Amino acid sequence: MSQNHHGSALPPSFLPQKFQILSGSALKLIAIFVMLIDHSACILLSQYPPALTPLFCIGQNAYTPYRICRDIGRIAFPIFCFLLLEGFSHTRNRKNYGRNLLLFALISELPWNYMFADTWHYKKQNVFFTLFLGYLAFCALEYFRENRTRLFLTLSGLLAVSFFLQADYGWRGFIFLLIMYLLRDDKAPQAIIGSCWLAYEWKACFAFLPINMYNGQRGFIRGKLSKYFFYVFYPLHITVLVILRRLLF
Repeated sequence: MSQNHHGSALPPSFLPQKFQILSGSALKLIAIFVMLIDHSACILLSQYPPALTPLFCIGQNAYTPYRICRDIGRIAFPIFCFLLLEGFSHTRNRKNYGRNLLLFALISELPWNYMFADTWHYKKQNVFFTLFLGYLAFCALEYFRENRTRLFLTLSGLLAVSFFLQADYGWRGFIFLLIMYLLRDDKAPQAIIGSCWLAYEWKACFAFLPINMYNGQRGFIRGKLSKYFFYVFYPLHITVLVILRRLLF
């Protein structure tokens, strides 16, 4: 690792040291901001005809305000995966960390269902379940490091669960989390292989730029209240947007 001007170690990156300017707090804000843009388009702009009118075309693809906002939102998931890995690596209590992921997966399920189906039941699950399965995979990769058979069986089981659970980003998201973990100290291969894996959602590949601008610092967001805000924000903003859709359309 290189060092910053304070002498503390910088995390590995494919970008020069001078570009490593984003704290964990800044990455969180970027992720929730683009997620808000994405979900606002999904819930509100999808119901607003002018937002579905093409602004311009590139080749055979017509770009509407709705599509542009959804494309911007693609970079949120890789950043959240990176933040999950950072949180897993630095948390003082991994049991509580996993518990919080599962708890908010359950809390977020009802708003998520109303977001897509406008009713309490929807066949797919929210992204917190994908992140929770990734957390379990990280635990397995550390706990069964010396037992390849158990590790293979555990990861295969989690992959099967991700396939049948149909959580957001599904089994592809689960494998992407494995890529992020296994290449956590090799940022150029992580970005290249991660981008290849995300080729079906190629806009998400741009997330590797802010990820590699990370400076290893926690940043300005500290304390339990601030930490839980980022858990609460997910179900809360979806609920607010669903209510707005009911009122406006």
